[in-house]
Amino acid sequence: MSFIPQDAILMLQDGTVFKGKALGKIGTTTGEICFNTGMTGYQEIYTDPSYYGQVIVNTTAHIGNYGVKLDSEEESDSIKIKGMICNAYADHYYSRTTADYSLQEYFEKNGIVGICDIDTRQIVRYIRNAGVMNCIISSEISDEAELKKILDDCPSMDGLELSSLVSTQESYFLGNPEAKHKLAVIDYGCKRNILRNFVQRDCYVKVFNSKTDITEVLDWNADGYFISNGPGDPGAMDYAVETITELLKTDKPLFGICLGHQLLSRSVGIGTYKMHNGHRGLNHPVKNLMTGKCEVTSQNHGFAVIPEEAFKSPEVEVTHLNLNDNTIEGIRLKNKPAFSVQYHPEAAPGPHDSNYLFDQFVAMMD
Repeated sequence: MSFIPQDAILMLQDGTVFKGKALGKIGTTTGEICFNTGMTGYQEIYTDPSYYGQVIVNTTAHIGNYGVKLDSEEESDSIKIKGMICNAYADHYYSRTTADYSLQEYFEKNGIVGICDIDTRQIVRYIRNAGVMNCIISSEISDEAELKKILDDCPSMDGLELSSLVSTQESYFLGNPEAKHKLAVIDYGCKRNILRNFVQRDCYVKVFNSKTDITEVLDWNADGYFISNGPGDPGAMDYAVETITELLKTDKPLFGICLGHQLLSRSVGIGTYKMHNGHRGLNHPVKNLMTGKCEVTSQNHGFAVIPEEAFKSPEVEVTHLNLNDNTIEGIRLKNKPAFSVQYHPEAAPGPHDSNYLFDQFVAMMD
């Protein structure tokens, strides 16, 4: 069956309208618009729980050209984005012989609404200046007044708690029960490749729901704790800050990634803020202040740690800085075996410059 283009419309919160062709499911969707500059890895992006509630603009020109491969290239059990915007869309045609099916079929199966044949450069330039905002995509409603009314009911990401919506409902195990280390993972929207990295380093992993009672977590008597990535506003997650505060009292190694970095910072009194655009892509330069070396990193976040509070904190040493805008990319606690980074050392997709952080954490558990 060939993909038959149908008219679609994209409207931003401020009323700006772009017109193109429908992709995926015919329907209507809303969410926070943001852009990812990665040249590859679209399937990993769409299934990353950190993108829950967001509509992704893919800045690379061609999307769908290598199809979809199940399991090995999925970072969770389903697509987590609310919609997708791209320029050239490969619909049912793809080049990779090992692909399971097309991106169009994948979107249809998962009920994802999108728009293509649109100038993504224009959109990105616009929201780079105006900042991230909510948007609506529709291939079934053409009345702009009606679309604006639906869009006005879409909640702002600022102040929104979303991690509990993507966290595992039941605890589960990964790895060899006889592995050298027992690791407790608090799942706020954890990517699968993070867990793979721990299993590959001889860890037996138990993944806990984001709101698991702290007593249950401590009773498993892990050798260390991992605080995962995830979606939403860290400022709306006091329950998570309370959990991390209790975990720090054990004096066992603790490692946080992305949202986990923001939550660890909050647990020692450092605030967070919503960024104008955020960082999403595979080529963000970060300087390791401990070694002086630069790492090319994969990133996906719309909130960040307040720099002034991080540098002034007597409990914290800033370990990594973003070389584009000097945002805080990593910290370590001076009086606890705990550290975190804002970016994604597991990549998927992206460079592997920062894989050493997993080795560093496992060595701390030794």
